[in-house]
Amino acid sequence: MGKKYRELFDLIEADGQAKQYFDKLPDYVQETLCQRAGRVNSFESLQDYAQNLTRGDN
Repeated sequence: MGKKYRELFDLIEADGQAKQYFDKLPDYVQETLCQRAGRVNSFESLQDYAQNLTRGDN
């Protein structure tokens, strides 16, 4: 399990890998994640949320 952060914004500021991942996500996913920033506290939770939001996009 990776390092935990207070929220999404702290995560993408401190973790370059998480920032790159976030920047590649579709705009609607980024917006939803920003609205739920307090629930995203690790790179793993960022990936989980993004995968749930993009499920069915294929």
